[in-house]
Amino acid sequence: MSREPVPLRTHPISQRGSKVRLPDLAAPAMRLPGFLDRLPRQFAGNDLRELVRGIAAAHRAGRPVAITMGAHVIKCGLSPVLIDLMRRGVVTSVASNGAAIVHDSELALFGHTSETVEQGLRDGTFGMAEETHRFVNGAVSDGASRGLGIGAAIGNALLAAHAPHAHASLFSEAARLGLPATVHVAIGTDIVHMHSTADGGAIGAGSLRDFHAFVEVARALPGGVLLNLGSAVLMPEVVLKALAILANQGVRLEGSLSADIDMARGYRGSKQIVERVAALGGRGLGLVGHHEIMIPLLAGLVLAELEREAV
Repeated sequence: MSREPVPLRTHPISQRGSKVRLPDLAAPAMRLPGFLDRLPRQFAGNDLRELVRGIAAAHRAGRPVAITMGAHVIKCGLSPVLIDLMRRGVVTSVASNGAAIVHDSELALFGHTSETVEQGLRDGTFGMAEETHRFVNGAVSDGASRGLGIGAAIGNALLAAHAPHAHASLFSEAARLGLPATVHVAIGTDIVHMHSTADGGAIGAGSLRDFHAFVEVARALPGGVLLNLGSAVLMPEVVLKALAILANQGVRLEGSLSADIDMARGYRGSKQIVERVAALGGRGLGLVGHHEIMIPLLAGLVLAELEREAV
């Protein structure tokens, strides 16, 4: 027997504390010429060298550099680093989970994100910022009615809203540049699913459209690069299912390079990003390190490599 949901007590986001604010975000990466040549030619030193040169080679050849990632990358303040690579044409697509659009939208609209969960749980305010619910759920529902995936719906809505901090938004920048930006949602995992404005049909339809779009991103990977940044479970599983479709259709990944970069080695990242890509003819690498260090480091090394090649 179904029951009407109990109304939530929400509050304005201006009354919520946030742990991440615009001044905390990274700047675009600086070039690091000569760094790669000083690394030992052993183990992860060789892997990092291969990855940097593989990304540069893919960009030079006009092949895709696709990013899958967890929302923690945004919470760590790394959007400006990735946006810079998008504007330079190095990063050609982004894919993430439902939490990413929460943090991305809050940064773009309000200039801050990431609440303190422990305090919010104690006083019943966790996840209850009214504006976040209404914007994200409204954008997803409107996008679904127009046949859009969730990533494009959020990006277009931020542009239409003239978000005051859109320069910090991966999704609005992807929409502006016309790059694929897909969102893959597990319903019930994101704060916006708690609100009465959440439309399960719209969320499901938009997320499924984005899965289909991601399959086409994966289809173009031969000769390109797939980077999984900090997603331990959801995005590696999305990648696996996309690869399964491609394998069923006889597509191979010869000449592709993939890398799983996370703060610890995980089962799914190691299997789906490293080993499964290799099983289809590509080459898989795994690197370990903090996002807020590894991602700017990788970006700076790629920019230096591209500059070296241009001389």
